[in-house]
Amino acid sequence: MASSLTKDSVSPGTPGSEKTFFGHPRGLATLFMTEMWERFSYYGMRALLPLYLVAPGGLGMNAGTATAIYSVYLSLVYLLTMPGGWFGDRVWGPRKTVAVAGGVIMLGHLTLALPFSGTFFAGLGLVAIGSGLLKANISTMVGQLYKGPDDPRRDGGFTVFYMGINLGAFIAPLVIGTIGENVNWHLGFALAAVGMGLGVIQFLLGSRHLDPHSSVVPKPLSAQEKTTTLRKAAFWAALAVVFYAIVGFSGAYTLNWILVPLTLLGLIIPILVLTRIKRDKALDRAEQSKMSAYIWFFVAAAVFWMIYDQGGSTLSIFAESSAENSVAGWSFPVSWYQSVNPVIIMALAPVFATLWLALARRGKEPSTIVKFAFGLVLVGASFFLFLAPLGIADGGHKAAALWLVAIYFVQTCGELLLSPVGLSVTTKMAPVKYASQMMGVWFLAVTAGDATTGLLSLAGVDLNKTGIVAAEATLAVVAGVAVWMYRKRVKGLMGDVR
Repeated sequence: MASSLTKDSVSPGTPGSEKTFFGHPRGLATLFMTEMWERFSYYGMRALLPLYLVAPGGLGMNAGTATAIYSVYLSLVYLLTMPGGWFGDRVWGPRKTVAVAGGVIMLGHLTLALPFSGTFFAGLGLVAIGSGLLKANISTMVGQLYKGPDDPRRDGGFTVFYMGINLGAFIAPLVIGTIGENVNWHLGFALAAVGMGLGVIQFLLGSRHLDPHSSVVPKPLSAQEKTTTLRKAAFWAALAVVFYAIVGFSGAYTLNWILVPLTLLGLIIPILVLTRIKRDKALDRAEQSKMSAYIWFFVAAAVFWMIYDQGGSTLSIFAESSAENSVAGWSFPVSWYQSVNPVIIMALAPVFATLWLALARRGKEPSTIVKFAFGLVLVGASFFLFLAPLGIADGGHKAAALWLVAIYFVQTCGELLLSPVGLSVTTKMAPVKYASQMMGVWFLAVTAGDATTGLLSLAGVDLNKTGIVAAEATLAVVAGVAVWMYRKRVKGLMGDVR
């Protein structure tokens, strides 16, 4: 990576004499590597998680419970981005928050590496907390490297940063997945901790290249606010301890006493947050209208992520039991399927970006609404495609690996239509009062989608059954068609946003 750092051949102190990272501020290299290693640890552990939960040598759970745990874990990661952003804004500042978050994530992976089932869920909780703290603040620091939103390098900088995410996500299953599945599950989790540790070390060493504002707390809590916040936190923590102590000592405790409340929170909190913003009388008529339109995008995104994120649970568990995980006689670990998505993103993201620019020049670029609609239709189509390998497995045969690769390919195309557009439209439609919070609101769509999957699993719904897969596929396609049919109405609500 050092070879990508260049120094302009001019005298020191003149503009442009500083070291750059692909023409961008040197601090981008620090954040790129931090995010790459964090995604390496996150996606590596995530690729192992459902397989470990169902494995006889792991926790030996049934597929429904494993899917529920996986879905609740993902929903928590995205739910915690909102308090994570709050910590960066009000308590520690982005730089300190990211450093602490990296340490918490590393500790979580080390806890997962312990060969005890009792510590496993504590490890998952620590990784979720650390991920929520980091995710919300590291992107803020990328933006701080540039001189405002009009800096011509800004979009390119986020593109480079996005490549770091996918590079880490691509490598992780190949390394951590192989070690975890073929050598030892807990060694795989330990390897995820090593990756995050490397990320923390290089972040601390390279933090001198970050913008000084990254150490500033934008809106520090007053003494009174600190006291009030600590009292509320202590009250809810004490209430939870007392409640679960009573349940535990009564002998009634099961895993569902944790999973069900967390799943319900993943559905209730997004609804409450959207309702609070929508009903805020401080918003003017134009902002109210945009929020009405945004709810359409939010619901559509929740449906999308409900299906999309099953690529790491439902599809992975199916591949473990019912797929021929080999190509031309060469076998590979099931976790390697999780590398398909990031490698396709790295290959197709520039293609999609070029396509949108070419269509825009001709005045034919699809609107945000149309892109959303097609993203939903594609994720639904991926589950209609899933019916083929399910039918093969029902006939007593192993489904070919290429069926699963095709499903991931279609889902990734849908992601490239919906996810970047969703991030963009969130920033454009955010009311001024909630400008800094709306990115967290967008992540709540992922929370709602994953919480829905978790709730279905906890209710005993077998997500690998043909009827359920067909129903989910139909729901996504119908939602996509509905968004397309009502595109003029939504476009009217969006006002000046296009």
